[in-house]
Amino acid sequence: MDWLNVILMAVGLAMDCCAVSAVQGLNEGKWNWRALLMAGIFGLFHFGMPLIGFYVGELATNFVARYAPWIALILLSGLGTKMIWESLHEKDEEKHANWHVLNLIMLAFATSIDVLATGLLFVPYPDWLYPSVITIGGITACFSLGGYLVGALVGKLKINMEIIGGAVLILLGIKIFVEGVFC
Repeated sequence: MDWLNVILMAVGLAMDCCAVSAVQGLNEGKWNWRALLMAGIFGLFHFGMPLIGFYVGELATNFVARYAPWIALILLSGLGTKMIWESLHEKDEEKHANWHVLNLIMLAFATSIDVLATGLLFVPYPDWLYPSVITIGGITACFSLGGYLVGALVGKLKINMEIIGGAVLILLGIKIFVEGVFC
């Protein structure tokens, strides 16, 4: 284990959160302080999941690895479908419902459930556990915030990005499912 591997792993693990954050930024179309909350929740989940994986060990990891694609597919597809439906049926003043903390926690869980298994990578290297999970959580938070900012810049186009954002979440769920089941 070395720092290059940890950083590359952290960047790879942060990509799903970056994509979800970009969708939120697209929906807002402007800077919003809640982006910090989202980045913090995503970073916290990416910090905690490898710790859980490390301490719970193979028993839980085998179970989660078996069902993680299904869990991610259901959560992300459900949230994406809800986002599309709301964009077609909500009034303008109601469009910020996707910022509820529960929704952010569900998104964080869905995008970090595969991170649980990375905790097993640290079993032979216990000295690397805490520096690594801090790095993973920090990089995830930074990428989430960066994804939101890029999405907000693009979102200034004032088109209904919730439909595209919902489709992205559904496709992300399908991608995680296909990779987990067939690869």
